[in-house]
Amino acid sequence: MSNKDSALIAVRRVTKVYGSGSAPVEALRGIDLRIEPGEFVAVMGSSGSGKSTLLHLIAGLDRPTSGSVTVGGHELALWGDDELTLLRRRWIGVVFQAFNLLDVLSAEENVALPLAIAGTPQSLARERARRALEQVGLAHRRRHLPGQLSGGEQQRVAIARALVIEPLILLADEPTGNLDSAGGTQVMDLLRHLADTRRQTILMVTHDAGHAARADRIIRLRDGRVVAEQPSDRTAKSPQLSAA
Repeated sequence: MSNKDSALIAVRRVTKVYGSGSAPVEALRGIDLRIEPGEFVAVMGSSGSGKSTLLHLIAGLDRPTSGSVTVGGHELALWGDDELTLLRRRWIGVVFQAFNLLDVLSAEENVALPLAIAGTPQSLARERARRALEQVGLAHRRRHLPGQLSGGEQQRVAIARALVIEPLILLADEPTGNLDSAGGTQVMDLLRHLADTRRQTILMVTHDAGHAARADRIIRLRDGRVVAEQPSDRTAKSPQLSAA
């Protein structure tokens, strides 16, 4: 990481415009954002506010129209597609609303998949997958297929798959969106535990205010702009989020 900036993620004056001609869509309009190592940050906003677009830019899944996105001191605009793929394999774990598990693979095999793709020997990949499943409390379900698991368990397997690479950053895009309240609570308990015990840096997009309150800091977006940013109720009890 660069010594010039302590931020693990730095987003500076970022815009993202989709389409051209008479009706372009401005998804982001001059976003500035910093996330320090070990922070758990929630991004909130209504549909179309730019939450998922922001996450995709940080993951290197898309590129900004203007501005800069820096991860670990590296400007992503300077990297090609192959380098960005390696970034996600080595530094960034991504969890989506859809679990994206392969139905024909066991929980352990799904978790080991990123390591297998990266060329890790099978025995080592399986051992690391078992450890990752232990972290999410599912070691006893490692041989089960996704169809034999509850929704909450499937999302925890997806989180284990993101953690197996030992990422610097965990990006979670609506990780509780497909879950009932019990499953959502399990996933949030797990993310909070990772932040508390491992100082895992987490950036989570959510529409659920209760889940956002489990983070250290909440950022609210509206129409592609940051409209409020403050510590969550967990770290500061003052009700200053009225700008949302």
